Amino acid sequence: MADFNDVVSRRKFLQGSFALGSGAFIAATIGPAKATSFLSGFNGISFNPVPANGKDTITLPKGFSWHKVASWGDPLWSGVDDFDQITRGTGESQEGSFGDNNDGMSLFDIEGKSILAVNNEYCNRKIIYGNRASGLPETSDDVRKGIASHGVSIFEIEKKLGKWKIKKDSLYNRKITGDTKIALDGPAAGFYLMKTDEDLTGKVAKGTFNNCGNGRTPWGTYLACEENFHGYFSSPSNPSASIPPEQARYGLKTKDKGYNWVMNQDRFDLVKNPNEVNRHGYITEIDPSKPQSMPRKHTAMGRFKHENCEVSISKNGQVVAYMGDDERGEHLYKFVSKGKYKKGASSNYDLLTEGELFVAVFNDDGTGKWINLKESGMSEPEIAIFTRLAATKVGATTMDRPEWVAVNPKKVEAYCALTNNKNRGVKDNQPINAVNPRENNPYGQIVRWTPSNSDHASVDFKWDLFVMAGNPETAEGLYKGSENINKDNMFNSPDGIAFDSKGNLWIQTDGKYSNSGKFAGMGNNQMLCANPRTGEISRFLVGPKECEITGITWSSDKKTMFVGVQHPGEKNPDSCHFPDGGNSVPRSTVIAITRNNGRAIG
Repeated sequence: MADFNDVVSRRKFLQGSFALGSGAFIAATIGPAKATSFLSGFNGISFNPVPANGKDTITLPKGFSWHKVASWGDPLWSGVDDFDQITRGTGESQEGSFGDNNDGMSLFDIEGKSILAVNNEYCNRKIIYGNRASGLPETSDDVRKGIASHGVSIFEIEKKLGKWKIKKDSLYNRKITGDTKIALDGPAAGFYLMKTDEDLTGKVAKGTFNNCGNGRTPWGTYLACEENFHGYFSSPSNPSASIPPEQARYGLKTKDKGYNWVMNQDRFDLVKNPNEVNRHGYITEIDPSKPQSMPRKHTAMGRFKHENCEVSISKNGQVVAYMGDDERGEHLYKFVSKGKYKKGASSNYDLLTEGELFVAVFNDDGTGKWINLKESGMSEPEIAIFTRLAATKVGATTMDRPEWVAVNPKKVEAYCALTNNKNRGVKDNQPINAVNPRENNPYGQIVRWTPSNSDHASVDFKWDLFVMAGNPETAEGLYKGSENINKDNMFNSPDGIAFDSKGNLWIQTDGKYSNSGKFAGMGNNQMLCANPRTGEISRFLVGPKECEITGITWSSDKKTMFVGVQHPGEKNPDSCHFPDGGNSVPRSTVIAITRNNGRAIG
């Protein structure tokens, strides 16, 4: 097995002692993180790290507690039936309840009220249709329930007797689903490839679904990020239909992933309505302060499998939004607005409708460049709809599944979780390189970059690897992980990442939880806290069985951290009973974490 020094030197990656410009290559230079105590960040969050485990609950350090805030099927309004453990609900009850598989989320303080916006990425079919022998939707109402379980749930929460709960019937409570009307704006709006029989204008889409990570804007809106939109489309009217290559690039096939939405709506038939799919795969902006407002899909920000959308403001006031395309061998993007942010200005609401879209090239010498997709020679509407093709044309670096991006609030730098990639070094378009240095990468890494001139709008940057996940107990060479990984903090598949207000980096995982072989000692998926200055990483939380830990936000006083627990029991529902225990159905859940001493936690 090659040593990391050999790999990077072959590519002339380093000069001297792992120096990348002015920054040190953290993964190769820091010492092992300590396992007995931990102090992360600038004025710190102290805790004793928790061990990996396979328990069916939430494990936290001593001095911290958790409680449930909202679970799939919890009603948002009075008169909506409580969750039914036997039927798993109906189409009608789901339309009035918290959706399934919660992912990215943000908490907004609106006129002194706490409003939580949460992505409901998809439905766990084995569980939501667990009342069916097939584990699949069999009736029109089953499909209605599935559509209503997707989208975004927005609701007020209030704290009573020390615990946060849904406030039913709040004026802010809202469901945005696969059936909600959503405006299209930007260069692709009205383009002929966006027009359908249902919408001859090409300017009003129907539904948002499979929203993964999220973003929030300085002007107080929520950004839902459409990811695996391809899995809802099929062609039952012509099962042998040929999928155009520009759509095959997005994973479109003649069969869907088992949702069967086409049973209720022909728009999901690729043959009958070939343009419908072009209306999905965008960043969707929602104003939680105006529950009657129409959401908007911003085509200027590109169509791909969005993970999250991290927004910052450049030196001259332009909005810069970083976005990962979560698929093996896809790319990392940056949108720079044409207009400039002005605090309190109504014009801010149009900042994401027009701008320049860039894609990243990572050079092996630790430098990089953002390439404007206009250099592809494609028209602006074509770039907006077939963004992946434009990125390939300009020579973008293929990455190990770019997931969440996070911008450090204390320093002009950004991080992206590259979760894993079984195709690295296997497929010709995904060769081993410095930023993706491992063949058949099972563990993932986090890349960090610093824009030139300390300005996120700059086209040049320098990069390094903040951490390479791995298993120092069972693996060899690069697969052991970087030097800030040890037997007490090892993990795989970093996914959600976010900074708190103090500058601590929180790392959430969505990886293998077999706790055996390559993943021995890693236990269930988890959340870790990292110090970006030293590279020190320590495990803060372990989730229940077969879950993903994803989504993070804080109360306005920073005394509560909200975290998402998605798809517990996803493969073996009978083995997991989170969060209610007993013989209950496992349900995706938002939890609240607090310190027992009442102090801030981020």
